[in-house]
Amino acid sequence: MNRFLKSALSGTVIVLALSAAVQDASAQQYRRQGSVVFVTPNGEILDYMPEGSGYTRDRSGNRVLVDGYGNIIATEARARGYYPPPPSRRVYGREVYNNDPYYSEDQYGDTRYSERGAVTGAIPRDASIDRQQLDQPYPQNDGDYASIDPDQPQPQVTQPTRPADPVITLKNKSKSEIVALQVFLDRAGVSPGAIDGHMGANVTKAVYAYEQMTGEKLDPNNTDAILEQLRMSGGLPVVSYTITPADAAGPYVAEIPEDYAHKSQMTSLAFTSVTEALAERFHMDEGFLKELNAGADFTVPGTIIKVVNPGEVKTGSVARIIADKGKKQVFAYDASGNLISAYPASIGSTDTPSPSGTVTVERVAFNPGYTYNPKINFQQGANDKILNIPPGPNGPVGTVWMALSKPTYGIHGTPEPSKIGRTQSHGCIRLTNWDATELAKMVKPGVTVEFVD
Repeated sequence: MNRFLKSALSGTVIVLALSAAVQDASAQQYRRQGSVVFVTPNGEILDYMPEGSGYTRDRSGNRVLVDGYGNIIATEARARGYYPPPPSRRVYGREVYNNDPYYSEDQYGDTRYSERGAVTGAIPRDASIDRQQLDQPYPQNDGDYASIDPDQPQPQVTQPTRPADPVITLKNKSKSEIVALQVFLDRAGVSPGAIDGHMGANVTKAVYAYEQMTGEKLDPNNTDAILEQLRMSGGLPVVSYTITPADAAGPYVAEIPEDYAHKSQMTSLAFTSVTEALAERFHMDEGFLKELNAGADFTVPGTIIKVVNPGEVKTGSVARIIADKGKKQVFAYDASGNLISAYPASIGSTDTPSPSGTVTVERVAFNPGYTYNPKINFQQGANDKILNIPPGPNGPVGTVWMALSKPTYGIHGTPEPSKIGRTQSHGCIRLTNWDATELAKMVKPGVTVEFVD
């Protein structure tokens, strides 16, 4: 790390300030989960029910989800191993990194973002798609919808897997130090996904992408050097923000229904709360934003809260995109072959795989609607008709649709950013809304997109 200037004094001051910000937060609010989840053979949690699938039992009596040919799709597991109960208050009062709800020595531990695989939620029988946003206003909706070709059959290929990059081990790092690492990577143009203070697979992938982009070795354990670089590239990783009247006003919707028929009856799939909107604007996990500001009333203008400081949006001209299915990551290159940015992604599944080979971007639509066609898409609930779903950050394709030359496929955003890189998609490339929007502004029709295994 030749260009990293170590500054122990300034680094210590910054990390203490950030640690204080994090330690002011109380225990994370835990959502109640179902009693079981279904885990795929590669460790991911399945968040939809593939069409034509059924159940059988293994030797232990657990349900096993199989396809029409008897191939194993996912196996039943107890949800508590993935969604722990709230941490016991007896663990508080230790060192900085243990005085933290994410570092509870609870019986189960917090494994929601562990390296073993995806963590989504209790498995619904209906298919679901994702969500998120950026820190600039979206271009106005041009009436465009994510294209669907009713005559285009789904490909019937199997998506292979490959070993991931070696897991990076941190040495007793506090959540505040991990947040600093995530912010550093985000500012460098290698997205760690939703910033949450966890050293998970998306952060690991971003570290390796940073080394590919710069040619320099990054030591995630060298917090002083990372904080010094942050000081010179935009300031503290966590800053104060005052909620404005516009933030409090929205517009917001009461809830987002699961059923696509109900979605199609809405005028907009907007955010449901101030916290959801602000979390996307500042590239944060919504739960982490609430934890960082325990007790704050986000609905009152003038309320001062703490937020992540992600820095400026990446700019440039992308000439080539590589969608790496094995790494679950998207790489954007300029005309000279230099890596401009990298993003964690959800790319296809065994049931609805992404295409192989090279395609091109045909058009880019901001704030698009979505056309659901059950004849060629996944089966969502009991819907058997074509549905036009309105635009919004909570829409099935989020805030951006980059249509590909392969009909029905595209690169798009998502309504659930914290699932990116940890769950499967229905064949397309899903990014967080802020990453998808950043990439879309650097892309023009004709850019090549290469799917690699």
